[in-house]
Amino acid sequence: MEVTKKVSMGKKIAFGLGMLANQMFPAALGIFMVVLVKDLGFPTWMWGVLYFLPRIFDSITDPIMGFISDNTKSRWGRRRHYVFIGAIIMGISFAFMWQLHRENTLDYNFWYYLIWSLIFYLGLTIFSVPYVAMGYEMSDDFHERTSIMAVSQWIGQWAWVLAPWLWVVMYDPAWFESGDVATRTLAIWVAVICALLAMVPALFIKDESTLHDDSLVPLTIRNIGSSLNQIVTGFKEAFRIVQFRKLCISTFFIYNAFNTVAAFSFFIIVYYLFDGDAGKAWIWPTLFGSVGALVTTFMVIPVVAKLSKTLGKKNAFLISQGISIVGYILLWFLFVPGKPYLFLIALPFFSFGIGGLFTIMMSMTADVCDLDELNFGHRREGIFGAIYWWMVKFGFAIAGGLSGLIMYLVDFTPDALTQPEGAVEGLRFFFSALPILGTAIAMYVMRDYDLTEERSLEIKQELNNRKIKKKINAFVSPYEVNGDNMASILNNKIHLKAYKAIDFTDKTVEDLKSLYRNTLNHKLHGLCFSPYVEGQNTDDILSESQIKRRMGIITPYTTWIRSFSCTEGNELIPKVAHNKGLKSMVGAWISNDKDRNEREIKRLVTLAKEGYVDIVVVGNEVLLRNEISEDELITYINRVRKELSGFNNVQIGYADTYYEYYKHPRLVDAVDVVLANCYPFWEGYSIEDAFQHLRQMYAITQIVAKDKKVIITETGWPSQGQTVEDAHPSQVNAMKYFVQTQEWAKKEGIDIFHFSSFDESWKIGTEGDVGASWGIWNKKEKRKV
Repeated sequence: MEVTKKVSMGKKIAFGLGMLANQMFPAALGIFMVVLVKDLGFPTWMWGVLYFLPRIFDSITDPIMGFISDNTKSRWGRRRHYVFIGAIIMGISFAFMWQLHRENTLDYNFWYYLIWSLIFYLGLTIFSVPYVAMGYEMSDDFHERTSIMAVSQWIGQWAWVLAPWLWVVMYDPAWFESGDVATRTLAIWVAVICALLAMVPALFIKDESTLHDDSLVPLTIRNIGSSLNQIVTGFKEAFRIVQFRKLCISTFFIYNAFNTVAAFSFFIIVYYLFDGDAGKAWIWPTLFGSVGALVTTFMVIPVVAKLSKTLGKKNAFLISQGISIVGYILLWFLFVPGKPYLFLIALPFFSFGIGGLFTIMMSMTADVCDLDELNFGHRREGIFGAIYWWMVKFGFAIAGGLSGLIMYLVDFTPDALTQPEGAVEGLRFFFSALPILGTAIAMYVMRDYDLTEERSLEIKQELNNRKIKKKINAFVSPYEVNGDNMASILNNKIHLKAYKAIDFTDKTVEDLKSLYRNTLNHKLHGLCFSPYVEGQNTDDILSESQIKRRMGIITPYTTWIRSFSCTEGNELIPKVAHNKGLKSMVGAWISNDKDRNEREIKRLVTLAKEGYVDIVVVGNEVLLRNEISEDELITYINRVRKELSGFNNVQIGYADTYYEYYKHPRLVDAVDVVLANCYPFWEGYSIEDAFQHLRQMYAITQIVAKDKKVIITETGWPSQGQTVEDAHPSQVNAMKYFVQTQEWAKKEGIDIFHFSSFDESWKIGTEGDVGASWGIWNKKEKRKV
């Protein structure tokens, strides 16, 4: 069956580098904007407008971009090319946006900045919406999602560590004569570096082609225009999901209360701690942001990720936000004139607010996307990401306006040498009180959030069941095969000869166990080899010792073994098997990862030439997964055939579900032997009907095999887990299916590989709990019967 790996650390880092750009641009923007009022003479109302309008524009374009991204057909998938294009637009526009000169009029600078700012935020939309959706799609595992977001937030936090030091450089006369001169140069450096970082996810996180995905809405001008109705519908459906509504509301209050007062820290440190003397303030404003970000990077994110895994995401959120309230309270008391070092004590508490927020919330949003699919039948990561970040950005726009309003209300003038009495105290009050209020409201909203790990697993299992049913429906529906449809083959061409199946009616459980043990002790034709021990996943490197141990366990009971990959230690399996006198059917794992395909094929060919392979298998269910085309697969098969042209004793095949051969008749011509995976269980057949359906599967495959040998490369029955229609997992049913199929195979001379040797817990992530229960031996390597 299909193998879905955990996300490699390399891909997590690639995604995280995109997050660094995603956060460095706004971090630098927030710092550079001080120049507008401090150096270029923009009034506070104008500053508020420039804060407000581009972000409102951004919040409007996000949902449209979400619709476009969700419905894009391309060879690169739905997201990657937008991320790349958005990175270029952001880089160019950010650099131009800050080319402001004092000799120009205030009105000219205002409109120049506003226009380039709108272009920048358009680029940010084109980049960020598909980028965020890309992160949601990287894994469907409850905890792996948190791990992805934790790594990306850890890397992204370095933006907030580094950006505050721009203040030091900007206002150091040894570097630049003034802040506006500094921004003109620094903006170019920031633009180039961040644009390159933003391109990394597009270059290194690959996606499946969507060229043939008929479920997507065509992106015509008319459809994009009418998409506003679908966007409105998407908004309505999204906000009908209570859990998502809670995420948006709580994020809105925490993030935007924080951003409303974020710029005040600079003014409080300069005017309250150092009486308005920026020179005396030295690097303390920088340290406030930089140390807080370092604490977030090295303490908050790892702690919150650990809390999430041990106590659940909701509890991790409530605890982290509660700690942040303590930090805001401490800052009221620890801003002491002449003793700036005291506020450093509050920063570890203060940093839990924003640091904990996005580590948890982005992971929770990915969980909600599963719930949305369950409720409405669509995968809409782009729309959900757009809606979530619309709430953030819309609030951010309001926060910018509120910042200017608060400064106006307390009579604070950013570029003045001295401030009116009470102005700085007013800023201090809002700096602590507003985030405390926003955080308290968010905690109240999230108090009864109920999308737990257990519920997420239930949702995932139900979605898996739906996919299985869809596959069954596709199988049952007639489609053309060489002029005949499947229905005609089933009805007119299959003539199963009489076969007397085992009657289990009067068999006790003990009788069944005896039959089962006797069948196993008389040796099977073949076993699918399960190499991964408890705690391992498919991206872990297999050791020779574990392969030898497991091979030693199964050797007395089989003649052949089947392996599925030739990399990451799997290449040792056929060697160990041959050394133990077993024959081997060895597979190269083929997917849409072209680089890995090269490694797999080269190693497979080497193993075959060394004499360790009896049947070569170029790919397993890659057409079923729709990861590459039939032409690409046949090209791989022909390449292997050419490289093994002098090794006539090695047969070449490809393994897939038996009905894929109807859709791809040319595949039969390309192989020496037809390898069919046959699972009555996954098609929902009861144990009473499963054996007869297996015989039909085999007969159907023989019809299209063109007299070539047919081998059943996978079949089995799980001993426990969720039910699929009429197929019920149980140890008794697993024994019945095993005994019946093995007896039939031996009597009829059919080569059959039983799936599988050992239970493997990693399969829970792809198939639900039933995925981990297909073995003859359990995960502790003890025989079940």
